[in-house]
Amino acid sequence: MKPRFKITATIVLYKDNLNILEQTIKSFLETNVSKKLFLVDNNSTDTLKSKFNHADIEYIFVGKNIGFGKAHNLVLDKVASDFHLILNPDIQFSRLVLPNLINVLDHQKDVSFISPRVVYPNKENQFICRKNPTPFDLINRRLNLSKQKIFENEYRSKSLLEPFFPEFIHGCFMLFKTKEFVNLNGFDERYFLYMEDADICRKVYQSGKKIYYYPKEIIKHTHQKGSSKKAKLFFYHLSSAIKYFLKWGI
Repeated sequence: MKPRFKITATIVLYKDNLNILEQTIKSFLETNVSKKLFLVDNNSTDTLKSKFNHADIEYIFVGKNIGFGKAHNLVLDKVASDFHLILNPDIQFSRLVLPNLINVLDHQKDVSFISPRVVYPNKENQFICRKNPTPFDLINRRLNLSKQKIFENEYRSKSLLEPFFPEFIHGCFMLFKTKEFVNLNGFDERYFLYMEDADICRKVYQSGKKIYYYPKEIIKHTHQKGSSKKAKLFFYHLSSAIKYFLKWGI
């Protein structure tokens, strides 16, 4: 019989900054609850296997880049836990963040996952709460056609220091009730990269549940904004956007 944990987490590895990744892993391992971390390695070599040899870590070597959602889904039959965290490799947080979020989520019957307030290393706020994306929203964010529409899309008229239920939360730190993540069959694997977080938020609401933004807890995210810097990542984003709108409509 598999041991049961209070929380499991998955980090997908691919050409990450090692120093930042080490801080992310340290943040999780310092959490004072029963836990297990799955490292799913999408790199072509397993050089990280010996780097992260720890009793609370299970290393899964893929050998090629199979994408974000598909890599996270590799643990769907392994997550014997009450809560499961989808964690980016560039996040840092204090040891009380997870226990506090678990306590809040445990008392929210109709919520599938919770996310905290996210800030940049300079402590500026990251606007992770969004309304469901539209084609104009994605174009507008790239070309900055209307700041007002961007602000509306990011709920900036609300107090982002108070909890609420947004339509969509960016997926750098998504703390699920494990049974909810499994019942959703994880991420839609048709998205290689980008939009899988927007998609799973739609799936949550479609299932009759909600997502919860809880800014009383704060994490730091060294956000790279890759798709705005590299042509290949931009085309991944474009491809995923097309798949998203074909699935959910415009």
